[in-house]
Amino acid sequence: MADLETRIAQGRGDAPADRVLRGGEVFDLVTGARIRGDVAICGDRIVGVGEEYEGREVIDVSGLVLVPGFIDTHLHIESSLVTPFEFDRCVAPRGVTTVICDPHEIANVIGVEGIRYFQQASERTVMDIRVQLSSCVPSTDMETAGARIEAEDLAPLRGHPSGIGLAEFMNYPGVIHRDPGAMAKLRLFEGGHVDGHCPLLSGKDLNAYCAAGIRTEHEATSAEEALEKLRKGMRVLIREGSVSKDLEALQPVLSDVTAPYMCLCTDDRNPLDIAEHGHLDFMIRELIRLGCSPLAAYRAASLSGAEAFGLKDRGLVAPGYRADIVAVSSLEACDARVVLCGGVVADDAAFAAREEIAPVGRGSVNAPRVRAEDFRATGNREETDVIGILEGKIITEHLREEIAIADGDKRPDVARDLARIAVVERHGKNGNIATGFVRGFGMTAGAIASTVCHDHHNIVCVGQDYEDMALAANRLSELEGGFVVTRGGDVLAELALPVAGLMSLEPFEVVRDRLVELRDAAKGLGVELTEPFLQLAFLALPVIPALKITDRGMVDVTKFEIIA
Repeated sequence: MADLETRIAQGRGDAPADRVLRGGEVFDLVTGARIRGDVAICGDRIVGVGEEYEGREVIDVSGLVLVPGFIDTHLHIESSLVTPFEFDRCVAPRGVTTVICDPHEIANVIGVEGIRYFQQASERTVMDIRVQLSSCVPSTDMETAGARIEAEDLAPLRGHPSGIGLAEFMNYPGVIHRDPGAMAKLRLFEGGHVDGHCPLLSGKDLNAYCAAGIRTEHEATSAEEALEKLRKGMRVLIREGSVSKDLEALQPVLSDVTAPYMCLCTDDRNPLDIAEHGHLDFMIRELIRLGCSPLAAYRAASLSGAEAFGLKDRGLVAPGYRADIVAVSSLEACDARVVLCGGVVADDAAFAAREEIAPVGRGSVNAPRVRAEDFRATGNREETDVIGILEGKIITEHLREEIAIADGDKRPDVARDLARIAVVERHGKNGNIATGFVRGFGMTAGAIASTVCHDHHNIVCVGQDYEDMALAANRLSELEGGFVVTRGGDVLAELALPVAGLMSLEPFEVVRDRLVELRDAAKGLGVELTEPFLQLAFLALPVIPALKITDRGMVDVTKFEIIA
């Protein structure tokens, strides 16, 4: 940052600004007005708007509208399937200048080392990556993760420039029932920011959760749920990821009145979705298309997120604020033409100038070699718990079906859309293999498998054929993790994710193309889901109702217990 006197001198026009944006209009998120005149920038700060300025460099933004850079208030960069550096290159040109990430995906695989990797990467990216400290590694005691992080492990990580506070506290039963480990983490961050995660929580339980000092929450999936959380003092983050799509349900709640208390986030969004639809820019366009005012949409995308997370230096195109600016052709189009992150133009030259660091987490897939017979579903009763997929949501139904037992096995049933689902422990700790049933894939043959398996990131596999399931799971070990589609003893498509079994070493464009191939291959198996791999990954997350599966068995999330 330039020194105080220099900033004041350039703002007053006593000295030329370092950079001037000329010819555009500023969209003021306080009054809703359009402000004509130049925008003067000194170093990484805006020092003047609405006046004429001289600058050492002038960028012509004639006919464009200048809005504050977008802030993704909750996401897991690992779910983009690329490194933080490739994620930076992928979304910054779309106007995303700040992201608030929780690296608990990589932390569940390699622990504190994964969080430190993200902290170090944040020092080098063009966009501003804020790294929350992961609160729930593992998310529960009903799964086998690669690491465990307690309060004493988090304490040394505090104080990094990227830090804001404690990341989403997913173990909401641990909060409301005062689990000692949960209490230790909350006390460590008491008085600071604690991010929330409490799907479908309401009434006194929600009161108790909020009483812990948790102020932000992204799991609302209905207007009614969002309104209760707003009324109880929470900032509600509207989420639109690759699987969790809550924007349409929550859009009616977003207005000029509520916008200061609502923000935008993606949580989990991959390069294929970003390429085909967009990132936060897509959310802004959709909110306006569905009837939100541009003022409400752009506030939620920037100023509201900055204030909710204590980032007082951004969220407005105004003097003294960080020079995070997006130039768009119109508010409705939200098509970033020029993007500045802290005064730096987010272009190829800026990305090429970064000093990258070596990735971590190689060689972290240590699963046992599986056989077809490992996927048999034993049991002595025909009534069977079945996971029911709700497309576009990570919550599931808890279904029950009568499934006949033949030769000691309950077989998948294409006619009833009952596929086998299995989780194979891959961290080299116990070799657990759990099996169950799932409905909603529409799969008629073959198998798909992944090491992106929230949040423990074991191998998760779904299929109609045991041999194909074994082939897919074993191929993942050879790839050091990733996605695989198999049928008839052949691998049809695959994507290697060797960074902790979560992220590719390839450019995001290559990952996007591989995802197209995987999606097409899955459709060839009869799969009807738009995002089959990410939908599959969330079927193993035992903090989202109602029925899930981990390497330890089927989990009734409403009861918070393993049932089979």
